[in-house]
Amino acid sequence: MSEGTTKRFSVAELRERRRRGESQTDVAKLRSMDESQLEARIAADPDWRDVPADWHTKAEAVMPRPKVPVSLRLDADVLEYFRSQGQGWQTRMNAVLRAYTEASRR
Repeated sequence: MSEGTTKRFSVAELRERRRRGESQTDVAKLRSMDESQLEARIAADPDWRDVPADWHTKAEAVMPRPKVPVSLRLDADVLEYFRSQGQGWQTRMNAVLRAYTEASRR
C-alpha cells in the first residue's frame, strides 16, 4: 500500500465530495473501459499483487455481532487510559476483553 494517512469516508461523504467536484475518481474514464482494460489495470495495481485471483470464491459475508449497552464499574485510571487514546477507545477496550476471553478459553 502507498505510504500516508488513511482516511475513511461514509458513502454520504463520498457522494457529497463528488457533488462538490472533489472526487479523485475519473468515473467517465472507468465507464469507457472494457472488461479486459479493467482487468489489466487491476493486475498492474501493486496493492493487488499478492491477492490470489480466486480470492472471492472463498469470501464470506460476516455480519458483526450487535453490541450490548452495559453499565460497568471500572478503576478510574483504567478508564482514563482508554479514554486518553481518543476516538475508538470503547472498541479497543472491547478488543482487550475479547483477547483475554479467547486466551482464557485455551
